[in-house]
Amino acid sequence: MAKHEPKTKANDADPLKFIGKVKSATKRQDSLELIEMMRDITGEPPKMWGPSIIGFGSYRYRYASGRSGEMCVTGFSPRSNALVVYLGAGIDNDKLMGKLGKHKHGKGCLYINKLDDVDRKVLRMLIEYAIKTQRKHRAE
Repeated sequence: MAKHEPKTKANDADPLKFIGKVKSATKRQDSLELIEMMRDITGEPPKMWGPSIIGFGSYRYRYASGRSGEMCVTGFSPRSNALVVYLGAGIDNDKLMGKLGKHKHGKGCLYINKLDDVDRKVLRMLIEYAIKTQRKHRAE
């Protein structure tokens, strides 16, 4: 039986070239703003993870099944229908989520049409909360 290899891995693709190919001018501009925000929060440079995620930092994980891998600490993807911000555990902050503005969310992911739909200060606090929560869980 072949060992399961994660599809989403860090690679050497240029995040700025990737953003340059995004069709929507608004999503391109929002992506550049998210890069600056996430770089400032994490202190890490942007790196491509798989073909469409721009991630910052990395951590190793291991499931109870024994499967393990590496993933970015936080990141986003400028998809055609929304900006997808990867918050992981940060998504459970109901107080901040209630103040964010127009968005949708799923397990660990925040979906935003455009940054002008949300309060950028609250978004920054959510990203900071997600990273802090993630680091706390990894330390346990």
